[in-house]
Amino acid sequence: MKPLVDLSGKRGLVVGIANDSSIAAGCAEAFSRCGARLAATYLNEKSKTYVEPVAEALAIEWLAPCDVRQPGELEALFERIRDEWGGLDFLLHSIAFAPREDLHGRVVDSSAEGFALAMDVSCHSFLRMAKLAEPLMADGGCLLCVTFYGSERVVENYNLMGPVKAALESATRYVAAELGSKGIRAHAISPGPIATRAASGIERFDELLDRAASAAPSGQLVDITDVGALAAFLVSDAARRITGTIIPVDSGQHLLA
Repeated sequence: MKPLVDLSGKRGLVVGIANDSSIAAGCAEAFSRCGARLAATYLNEKSKTYVEPVAEALAIEWLAPCDVRQPGELEALFERIRDEWGGLDFLLHSIAFAPREDLHGRVVDSSAEGFALAMDVSCHSFLRMAKLAEPLMADGGCLLCVTFYGSERVVENYNLMGPVKAALESATRYVAAELGSKGIRAHAISPGPIATRAASGIERFDELLDRAASAAPSGQLVDITDVGALAAFLVSDAARRITGTIIPVDSGQHLLA
């Protein structure tokens, strides 16, 4: 009998590995351990240096550049998936960006350009990926993205990313509704704060980690392996009847006001 979470033969795309501490890396490790075939992306040549060791350790089949701000790169990525594999079973979108001056200021002071860029990279790119993945998921599939509870509660210093992540969560629900008839599911995973390179851009992030640990009923922070375990379950056939959810992985922190 196969294990409950069995990804053998499934083809997955992981977008957002920056280094071995990335949430995307934790998810990729879980996918790999469950038997999935993986492709992954790197932002640019500089970041490729940090992504390649992760890809090698996890036996990721191939890497490709993907800067969603560059015209044609995302489309080229999905063309390669079609050419290499002929289809896709799941993908993980784990990218976000906001200009430093907009991220560190008040939301009401954010520039139109900064707000638009943050929305484009952090939210609309997920919709673009969903559209490009749709014809490759002829037998159904699963689309995952990563959010944060600052989308629904005001978290000090999270600032502009709060409204942006709220939009991403809403987009996830619409994707699930619109693609559900084709057997394509969509979820947003909402981890508690994790010390990643991306999180280091948030001011006083260490204080946020301390507050999270003290607020969680378990008194413990989550890590990338916790997120990976959930991600692997969600893309597996064991979760085939679950879609459109925003699922916290935060040791219960979301329970408390």
